[in-house]
Amino acid sequence: MAANNPPVTKLAENGLRYKSKAPGSPFETSSPFSSTTMSCFLCGKHRQRSQLKTRRLLGKPQAVCAPTCKELEASLKG
Repeated sequence: MAANNPPVTKLAENGLRYKSKAPGSPFETSSPFSSTTMSCFLCGKHRQRSQLKTRRLLGKPQAVCAPTCKELEASLKG
């Protein structure tokens, strides 16, 4: 299938769209606490927990990029 042609999908009689699909989530990890990811409350990108800090936003503690979203993105690229 060419890259510029989108895949054609149609619903089957039983309501399913795919005949086969890999189970699970792209954010799945091998163990529950080793390298789990969470999304940053500010930028929405999934990061490892070690790259996040807790900050009080809207009256609740939220996980955000540490030290900031821009600085973390720059350090990961460079």
